[in-house]
Formats: sequence, structure tokens, C-alpha cells
Amino acid sequence: MKFFYCILVLASAGVISAQTPGKPAAVTAAAAGSTAPKAVEPDKKTAPKPEALRYTVTWASGLSFGEALISSSRATLASGEGWTFTLKADASIPGFKLQESANSTATTGYCSIDLEKQSQRGNKKVQEKTTFDARTLTANRETLNGGGKSELTIPACAKDALDYVFFLRRELAQGRLPAMQKVYYGAAYDVRPEFTGTETIRVGEESVQADRLVGHIKGPKTDLTIDMFFSKDPARLPLIIRIPVAQGKLNVELAR
Repeated sequence: MKFFYCILVLASAGVISAQTPGKPAAVTAAAAGSTAPKAVEPDKKTAPKPEALRYTVTWASGLSFGEALISSSRATLASGEGWTFTLKADASIPGFKLQESANSTATTGYCSIDLEKQSQRGNKKVQEKTTFDARTLTANRETLNGGGKSELTIPACAKDALDYVFFLRRELAQGRLPAMQKVYYGAAYDVRPEFTGTETIRVGEESVQADRLVGHIKGPKTDLTIDMFFSKDPARLPLIIRIPVAQGKLNVELAR
């Protein structure tokens, strides 16, 4: 199921300036057709804090399909302070397990240090770890429990999928839009966000203004475009992500 890495790449977690989820504050809408959303002044009275965001996954019809929980916490690294990001997603159905979990460690500058992920598709279980080395500009990917190894060439500040979302939200809050870059989640994916304007959307029982981005994701076996809606407050919470699949569209929505 492709939606797991879509959620990871462009759909959740937090940034250093992020706040606990709440009702998004309305601010002046960015003009449609702009190259980036308008910057939002952060609340200087609110200290940076970890996050825990819960998402429901449904078909366009409203039928529930699963849920995902993404959280961030402080980490003490050998080089100083950093972040740990985690994902737990479950879309199991009776008789068939479909689960994914991931743990990522990164510096405060959003440079990945390592990424470990586990998945289960029915009876098949896979566990792998990627270690990023900024000095040698390489990432070593290893399938654990007797699997294979591979090496990738990376930039000096490589970003795994969870780490990238934190970086993206910070850039949006500062009125910038990242250029296309490689994002790593096992394989390397070319990821390019495109700002298309501000729309009014429904999140639960509320109508809110949100910045709409189109995410272009291309990998070894993937060429995908998804819609993403971010809150217009300093936290830039991912509110809804719409992902095309063969059976229609999946909606990944922040649970209130």
C-alpha cells in the first residue's frame, strides 16, 4: 500500500516551532498562484514542544480504512540536541495484517542521522535501517535479520521521510517552498511541493482556511501526485492529505 510512505513523506509530524494541535488561527490568505504561502509570525510566548498527531485514513466515501499516529520528542545526540520522530500506522483487516512503524533521528537542522522502519504485510515482515553519514556523503541501508545491504550517495544534509516533513513545515511557516530534492525512505524519492493557493476545507465539524500544496513524488517504482492541506497558524499542521490509489482516493485527516 503506497499511502504509508505518502503519509511519511509529506503528511505529518512536527517542527521545532510546532504547537499541540488545536483550532488553526485564521490569517491573511496567500494569493493563488504565488510561489510560496505567506509567512506566519511564530508565537514567541510558546516554547517549542514535542507533538503527537493522530490521523484517520478513510476512503472518499467516508468508510474508515485505518489510522496513523506520528509524534516527535527531544533527543540527546553525541553532537548535541536533536529530534526523534516516530510513526505507527495500522490498516489491518480481518485475516490480513497491514502495519508500518518507523523511528527517525535528526539534528535540529533537519539533517537525518538514522531511520529504522518495520512493516508487516500479511505474514511477511520486513525490518531495515538506514544510517546517514554526512562526512562521507553516503547512506548505508541494511535489511535486518539476515537481509542485504546497499549504499546510496547523499547530500551533506540528507532528509529521510519523517525528517523532511518537519523541514517542510518550518519552510512553510517562514514563507518558503523547498525546491525538489531527494527524500529517503528505503529508496530515494524525488519530492517537489507546489503551492496552489488557499482553500476552505472541512476538518471534522469545522470549516477552516488552509494552504493547499500539491506534492509530486517520484521514485524507482512510483510516480504519484497528492493533495495536501496545511493549517495557516505557525504550527503548519498537515490537516488533510488526499492520495490517489487504484480503488479511488484515500483521505488522511487530522483527528480532533
